[in-house]
Amino acid sequence: MTFAIGGDLTVHRLGYGAMQLTGPGVWGPPRDHDEAVRVLRRAVELGVDLIDTADSYGPYVSEELIKEALHPYPEGLVIATKAGLVRTGPDRWLPVGRPEYLRQEAEMSLRRLGVDRLDLFQLHRVDPAVPLADQLGVFTELQKEGKVRHIGLSEVSVEEIEQARRHAEIATVQNLYNLTNRQSEAVLDHCEAEGMGFIPWFPIATGQLARPGGPLAALSQETGATPAQLALAWLLRRSPVMLPIPGTSSVSHLEENLAAAGVTLTAEQYTNMSRLA
Repeated sequence: MTFAIGGDLTVHRLGYGAMQLTGPGVWGPPRDHDEAVRVLRRAVELGVDLIDTADSYGPYVSEELIKEALHPYPEGLVIATKAGLVRTGPDRWLPVGRPEYLRQEAEMSLRRLGVDRLDLFQLHRVDPAVPLADQLGVFTELQKEGKVRHIGLSEVSVEEIEQARRHAEIATVQNLYNLTNRQSEAVLDHCEAEGMGFIPWFPIATGQLARPGGPLAALSQETGATPAQLALAWLLRRSPVMLPIPGTSSVSHLEENLAAAGVTLTAEQYTNMSRLA
């Protein structure tokens, strides 16, 4: 149940995504600041050693909460962040890949998180208005300066991954992927073949899979596992490079999600779930 990001950064494969710690529309502070802090601390208590965030979550709020709750960080905790999207309001995201902007955001993330090096720094979106070589050039410069350990991409195709690898060593890819939305299947297969970590965002398709009478309701009754746990267990079985990062702003939901690591699917259950897409 572990994976070595970049070949040398070993983490448990079930992590935590810190996007939902912010306010509505991933904008502003959380409704319950103290609960957000409790969620982060409880995640680490339960063995989470991969926390995924981004400068645009809030913006900045998620990174600031992580530092407040967990700094000084326990040994082995990997915090992955991203840059490349700017915010103009709730639920509004615009790609900006200008090299000077990406460098600025990296420097600010270092400061907000209180670290000397970003373990995993991900290009949140490829900006079509800026050559990819220029965008990744900043990442490799930061890597040479010792400010970034590993480089990742988000929402890319196989072709874009291969283009990016001509300019930088890519350790991970983060794309939308879950049991009922497998549009990134080819990207996942490519990551597995190349030994890159695959971080599925929206891993349990909140609402669709967990609703009463949903597609996992019968199996949930049969196994005693919740639909969310089943969806995560399916992802973990799907590929050894899969690194799900379910997010929540509730300690009880966090504990439920992380218990998915103890759910074992039979071959028949896995096959039947795979037919749901």
